[in-house]
Amino acid sequence: MSIIASASQLRRVATSQQRRTLKVLAALYADPKQGYPPKYARDDIPFVPDYPEVGTDGVGKRSQTAPYEGDFSKVDFNPGDLLGCVSGELGLRKFLEDRGHTLVVTDDKDGEDSVFEREIVDADVVISQPFWPAYITAERIAKAKNLKMCLTAGIGSDHVDLSAAIERNITVSEVTYCNSISVSEHVVMQMLALVRNYIPSYMQIVDGGWNIADCVSRSYDLEGMHIGTIAAGRIGHAVLKRLHPFEVNLHYCDRHRLPAEEEERLNLTYWESAEEMVKHLDVVTINCPLHPETEHLFDANLLSTMKRGAYIVNTARGKICDRDAIADALRSGQLAGYAGDVWFPQPPPKDHPWRDMPNHAMTPHISGTSLSAQARYAAGVKEILECFMDDKPIRDEYLIVQGGKLAGTGAHSYSEGNATGGSAESRAFKDGGGNV
Repeated sequence: MSIIASASQLRRVATSQQRRTLKVLAALYADPKQGYPPKYARDDIPFVPDYPEVGTDGVGKRSQTAPYEGDFSKVDFNPGDLLGCVSGELGLRKFLEDRGHTLVVTDDKDGEDSVFEREIVDADVVISQPFWPAYITAERIAKAKNLKMCLTAGIGSDHVDLSAAIERNITVSEVTYCNSISVSEHVVMQMLALVRNYIPSYMQIVDGGWNIADCVSRSYDLEGMHIGTIAAGRIGHAVLKRLHPFEVNLHYCDRHRLPAEEEERLNLTYWESAEEMVKHLDVVTINCPLHPETEHLFDANLLSTMKRGAYIVNTARGKICDRDAIADALRSGQLAGYAGDVWFPQPPPKDHPWRDMPNHAMTPHISGTSLSAQARYAAGVKEILECFMDDKPIRDEYLIVQGGKLAGTGAHSYSEGNATGGSAESRAFKDGGGNV
């Protein structure tokens, strides 16, 4: 009995010692040019303790609480602060160093001579963001002999080679739903900006003009249009709910169907495939994960089947669309407009065709990193790290890969494979001097 107890104690001591020596490497976007911290426009953000019942990811009636159930007393930052940049550090430094761990934060993520490449060699945990992704390729995973977890500060783990993570038994996790509403709001904003021709009209004022005919010659009402989402999970479903009051005709396709009562409530038309759905639509919003099955889904062939003058809003992942085919469709007039905030790679080279194609409303990848969203995903990162370090179960909805296979949300929404091919091109932005 005493021998067994002693062995158990030894295991606990060894585990505790291992916990004290973890190295956490985080790739975060650069600080504001005007310095950190910035002058904030508001003094606080709304309290959001949980999330609404969700779409096809929600298995009907299940709802999900926010990280720590929205209890910000459990985090070491002020909600509403800029946390996603290098100096913000996701509010993690005190938490990690109080436990004896090491935190390394950098925005230098691309290329063999980058800080990230050098530091990943002995890192135990890597944190990256969809907005400024450190691409965790098979080559980087092979170098990182101690790597146990890849954690996404946000939603979407396609910057990780999931096949390589599965082979190495590395856990991949993300803060599911933390910024889904943030992204859905951005979708509706960009949809209206395209259809109402907002940005050229705004530029009329900035440039000192007042030519109303120029402004309205490409401006239409959203009312009565047919609008469809590729996927109706947390983000896609939230987009549908926000569009319903506009008195439009709503459509969706998804590998999992919404409950019949929800289809009836929102007057939805369901399609089994994107190929069948898009030919009927005036506006397409893309809200599915990037994995091998969705990579370059919107190619020249699919675009040619759409209505002439349709619009696309893509806040999912840039690689779901063939970038040259999108630019060509805008120049030919097959597409009336394209908007979104996702590119491939990120950051995109300065000669990326989406920077100067006509009739676009692109932004940097910002939809899911509002100050409101940052509070939630920073809290979620801490929650996941606490579970990982204390050998407690990580929420099922946060899991993408665990135990050498897709797990949790990953098993529901992803397919095994690698979508990081071509990510080395992001080095071109760095080599060109960047503009961050």
